Amino acid sequence: MTPPHLTDLPIRALTVDDLRHCADLSEDRGWPREDHKWGLLLAAGNGYGIDAPDGQGLAAACVVTSYGHTHAGPELAAIGMVLVAERHARQGLGRRLMTYVCDDVLKGVPLTLHATPYGRPLYEELGFDTTGRAEMLRGTFRRKAAERETQPEPNPEPGSVAVRPATGEDIPRIVRLDTEVFGTDRTHMITRLPAFADRLLVAEDGRGELVGYAAIWPNMETHVIGPLIARDTAAAQALVTALAAATDRPLRTDIDVRHEELLTWLKDRGLDSVAFNSVMTRDIPGLPGDWTRRWAPLTVAAG
Repeated sequence: MTPPHLTDLPIRALTVDDLRHCADLSEDRGWPREDHKWGLLLAAGNGYGIDAPDGQGLAAACVVTSYGHTHAGPELAAIGMVLVAERHARQGLGRRLMTYVCDDVLKGVPLTLHATPYGRPLYEELGFDTTGRAEMLRGTFRRKAAERETQPEPNPEPGSVAVRPATGEDIPRIVRLDTEVFGTDRTHMITRLPAFADRLLVAEDGRGELVGYAAIWPNMETHVIGPLIARDTAAAQALVTALAAATDRPLRTDIDVRHEELLTWLKDRGLDSVAFNSVMTRDIPGLPGDWTRRWAPLTVAAG
C-alpha cells in the first residue's frame, strides 16, 4: 500500500497529554522545550497537530487561543507555536496546518499572530498583514545606584504608583482592566496567572485605583515578563523593577516598538535586543484595545 502524502495526513486536536510531544517538537527545531508554556497554552487554548508518519511524535503543531467568546464565536483568536519537525520541513505541512486552522476552524474570526521573518511570507499568502512590531529583549536586569537608594513611598501621592503582590480579591479588578486594555475578554487566561506565574503584581495610584498589573513566569533558564499592562511608562517601569527584584535569572520580554522610552530604559539596565517579530492580523486592521497601556504580551504565542 502506498503511504499517504504528508499533506494528506489527518489533522487532530491536541490535548494536555500531547505536551511532551509538543516540547519535543520545539526542541527538534532548536527552540527551548518550554514545557511550562506548552502546558498553559494547551489548557487555555486549542492545539492542532499532525502525527508523524514514522510514529515519532508530531510532524507539525500549532496552538490557538481564543478570546471574547460570544454566541457567534470568538471576537479574536491568536495563533502561535507553529512548528514543523525538521525532517518534514519544506514539504507543505505548515501551509496545510495553517490553512486548516485559519480557513476551516477559525473561518470569519479576526486573527492575530507574531511572525518571525522566516514565517512572515507564508502568513502574508494566507491573508495576514503586518500591523505592528515587537522587540524581544533578554538579559540580567541591573538597577542603577540612584534607584537602589530610592525607597517606595508608604503612602503614595496622587500621580505616583505603588506596587504590591496581587491577592485573590484583585483578580476581578485585573480582569476588568485587562479587558479594557486588551480590547476583548480573556478571563480564562488571566485567572490562570496566579498558578502559572511565579509572581503577579498590581500597581495602584494614590487613591487605590488599579492602573496596571504584570506577571513573571519561568521559561527554562529565564524569567519572562508578561503580561505587562500599565497606564504610563513610569508605572511600567515600577512593575518591571519590582518583578526583576524577585529573581536572579535573566529576564526576557517582548515590547511593542512604539514604547521607545521603555525600550531605552530596559536596555540601559542590561537587557539586549534579541530579535524583532512582526505583529500580524487578518480580518481586522490592527489589534483591538489601547496599545498605549499594553506593553508586553503574556507570550507572543497567545497575545
